[in-house]
Amino acid sequence: MKRLSYIDWMRGLACVLMFQTHCYDSWLSPQARNSPAFVWSQLGGTLPAPLFIFLSGVSFALVTERLREKGATRGDVAKTTIRRGAEVFALGMLFRLQEYALGYRWSPWTDILRVDILNILGLSMVLMGILCWLSAVPGPADANVPAPAVPGTVRSSRNRAIFAGLFTAALVALATPHLWTTYRPSQLPWPLESYINGVHTFGHPQPWLFPLFPWSAFAFVGLAVGFFLFTDLARRHEALIFAALGGTGILSCFLSIQFDEFRLQLYSQYDYWHTSPNFFLMRCGILLIILFCVYVWCRWGLAQLGFSPIIQLGKTSLLVYWVHIEFVYGRLSILPKRQSSFPLATLGLCIIFLAMLGLSLLRTNWKNRHRKTQELAAAAVLT
Repeated sequence: MKRLSYIDWMRGLACVLMFQTHCYDSWLSPQARNSPAFVWSQLGGTLPAPLFIFLSGVSFALVTERLREKGATRGDVAKTTIRRGAEVFALGMLFRLQEYALGYRWSPWTDILRVDILNILGLSMVLMGILCWLSAVPGPADANVPAPAVPGTVRSSRNRAIFAGLFTAALVALATPHLWTTYRPSQLPWPLESYINGVHTFGHPQPWLFPLFPWSAFAFVGLAVGFFLFTDLARRHEALIFAALGGTGILSCFLSIQFDEFRLQLYSQYDYWHTSPNFFLMRCGILLIILFCVYVWCRWGLAQLGFSPIIQLGKTSLLVYWVHIEFVYGRLSILPKRQSSFPLATLGLCIIFLAMLGLSLLRTNWKNRHRKTQELAAAAVLT
């Protein structure tokens, strides 16, 4: 089975969860927000951000592995991947600038420097590129010797990246409580400190922002999982390995609960739901369980029966994320904010879903036509 199938399905799932979270949060009236349905919708809203960041690590491993197998030097791999991370970070800054411009007179200028998910995605990719460069084993191509990739070199680089990714994720998770409380880098200007703990302009870290600590840790876990899926063992026993990852997810959730109940605590200020490594372990476990379930669905479920709207959304997740925000939270909101009943907000959610699916299809079709035009032009030149 193609790896992109379950990666795109997970991205699409994150998009759907993101749509429902944003739509209900923006449109429901105060009375409707007291319902259990709203509570469950917001609980589901805790998944999209970890999913997107985790999948950025899995996709990063996929791209890196392909480049290495083609014989690219570790320097070339680093340039390609770090450049892509820088592009995503620049897009994040552009997005914040757009939101400020569209909300001019209502939005403070400090919103331009707010740490959002695209910013952290870009920075995480840059850091993963550096990590893969440091952990890579030099091959023949690094000595300017034209040669195909050496399997042993690629394998060694992969194994080292798995260990480095998990080790870095653990360090980030363990350091997060300190950097949010006891050892806050408050001497830094708030725009810089905000990238560490999400303080922004509020004087203390905000759990609704996306600083490097702890969010980048999800990317490093995804990087390790992505490289693990390229090991010889995973390729020979794919279904068994995914089942093992799902089992590891269940074990992680169990350990998270057990560690949280320990009387001995490592931190003077313990906050399970926002900064605790135990909560990070719980969320990683949930991600692995979702990964296994999506694999089963894509291999044996209805995802094999033809067109999948979820996979389609996953192929253009950045585009639909960018566009839907303005039609849900911005001036172009299709429903009045904080004034809608649950049925009306659900109708609006369906409209947003169908509109974003249509936009995704237009983008994919345009891209395919553009690629075919380039191929025809190249063929005409050769003939």
